[in-house]
Amino acid sequence: MTRTTDGPVAVLGLGRMGTGLATRLLDQGIQVRVWNRTSERTEPLAKAGAVAAAHPADAVEGTSAAICTVADGEALGTVLRGPDGVLARGTYPGTLICASTVAPEEVASIAGDVPSVLDVGMLGNREHARDGELRLFVGGEQRAFTAGRPLLEMLGKEVVHLGALGSGMRMKLLLNLLMGIEVQALAEATELASATGLDRQLVLRTIAGSGFASPVMAFKSRRLAADRFDEPDFRLRLMAKDLMLATKQAAEAGLRLPLAAAAAETHVRATEQGLGDEDCAAVTRALTPNPGTDT
Repeated sequence: MTRTTDGPVAVLGLGRMGTGLATRLLDQGIQVRVWNRTSERTEPLAKAGAVAAAHPADAVEGTSAAICTVADGEALGTVLRGPDGVLARGTYPGTLICASTVAPEEVASIAGDVPSVLDVGMLGNREHARDGELRLFVGGEQRAFTAGRPLLEMLGKEVVHLGALGSGMRMKLLLNLLMGIEVQALAEATELASATGLDRQLVLRTIAGSGFASPVMAFKSRRLAADRFDEPDFRLRLMAKDLMLATKQAAEAGLRLPLAAAAAETHVRATEQGLGDEDCAAVTRALTPNPGTDT
């Protein structure tokens, strides 16, 4: 069976995670071909030894695996099925790894066009991606997982095969659901502290150092303390998208998830207020009353 590290690897989408993955592969001596919608993001990687391609179809030419790390389902559809997409010249013979957070059904629909597909929920940040310290939760057929595993083990310290295609996305949506609720809970506690006269910085230090705070809450408390949400670790609009996907999954399963629904509503409202490209901790600004109103 062909191993995915036998040939070059394409990385499609060079946001923080995609850039981290491409850097990791280059550091491991893998030939890397990269593509991004805005070409300037390919330049630092090209200087580091990657081959920059003008289109996704060009990027995957001659590769044994292609990793998609674009923002959403619409972008994934364009990368795969657009005029210059991966499938523009016929089926892709390598292993296609969908590491974009999209609806599980969207990943499953790819299987009809590509013989070997994996969906991977990535747990970690850009530094973890760069250093091979991600935790990777994988869905797909066993044969595809066996072929892709050597590559995945280069990228993550933990690689877990969950089962059928779509499983990786389901796990990722669950994890992002937890993060969205936790960060919003932290923001709500902080805003209540400020509104009732408690010292905001002291409250944040207390929460972060307590047994009530998860690691992500302790991490995001620093952003709330600095009131700085630029250079995002995770964009608020992407959190809104993932929370909406999670609530849709729940509805289709006949579940009512009140916390998830409330968090999704708040994040969508924050995006509509122009906070979408800020860090997801900026959800705190959607909780502050507008001047001259009672809400």
